[in-house]
Amino acid sequence: MKDYLVVVSGASGSAYGLRLVEQLLTSGGSVSFIATEAGREVMEYETGFALPASGGADALLRFLELSGRLPLRVVDPADRFDRVASGTNTPDAMIVCPASMGFVASVAAGMADDLPERAADVMLKQRRPLILVPRETPLSLIHLRNLTAVTEAGAVVVPAMPAFYQKPTTLDDIVNFVAGKVLDVLGVEHSLYPRWGE
Repeated sequence: MKDYLVVVSGASGSAYGLRLVEQLLTSGGSVSFIATEAGREVMEYETGFALPASGGADALLRFLELSGRLPLRVVDPADRFDRVASGTNTPDAMIVCPASMGFVASVAAGMADDLPERAADVMLKQRRPLILVPRETPLSLIHLRNLTAVTEAGAVVVPAMPAFYQKPTTLDDIVNFVAGKVLDVLGVEHSLYPRWGE
């Protein structure tokens, strides 16, 4: 079973991260989920889902309408003793979706002030897949330089840029496309959007 870490930071687009959690769990993976403080606030504002201080995994599974027996952990972003903070117990892949430009800047600078930043730093030093899904526009030169720096360090940048060749008709179609592109990078099978030519 593959083990994934999904982080929702404070950028708009928490629906992308939640769809990823759903898809990774239903594909047979286990997921550790972290929402930064700003990520929690934006997620509640955008989706109506308020991640509780305790019982977060059960609440998130109910919100995603998934079985309560799936391997999901909700981790406090301040818990620097969680296993994802160590290079001896790294997940198979880490996805920050959405990734705020502040989070990208912290990763580019090698910061590790909280658990999500430390986990990203660990993924890079262990040469494990780190996928960042920025959702910002327009991009400043500083943003572009930071995105270049994290790419040079080994991260994969998958911007939240939906396509329209699949003729989306709902908001779910757009969310599915972006989440599906991340799953493609991870090598996880899905049917979230039709392939070109299908």
